[in-house]
Amino acid sequence: VQLQAYGGGFVQAGASLRLSCAASGLTFRDYTMGWFRQAPGKEREFVATIMYRAASTYYADSVKGRFAISRDNAKNTVYLQMDSLKPEDTAVYYCATSSRWTSKSYEYDYWGQGTLVTVSS
Repeated sequence: VQLQAYGGGFVQAGASLRLSCAASGLTFRDYTMGWFRQAPGKEREFVATIMYRAASTYYADSVKGRFAISRDNAKNTVYLQMDSLKPEDTAVYYCATSSRWTSKSYEYDYWGQGTLVTVSS
């Protein structure tokens, strides 16, 4: 299984970014996809997750209303639309896949390499 995350960058506060994560080596539509992030000096934290059929999504309180997770099962890709970015959103963002509907990082089996998002004030 390979997950390739991309789309990070350097933006000003209030700007938007869209992250993408392309998956291969698995039956993508059968798996929950999640986004996590890790800021410098901090633990990795949950951001958002989407059920395999996109029937349900779930967000961390810190991003609710600003971020939106979606998936295109035909393209084996999951997205994270990030609006109204804040400096505290600065982190390396990782996509991951799980066979469970979960927000717990230890229940995710495969991880991408991460993409850096930097938000300046």
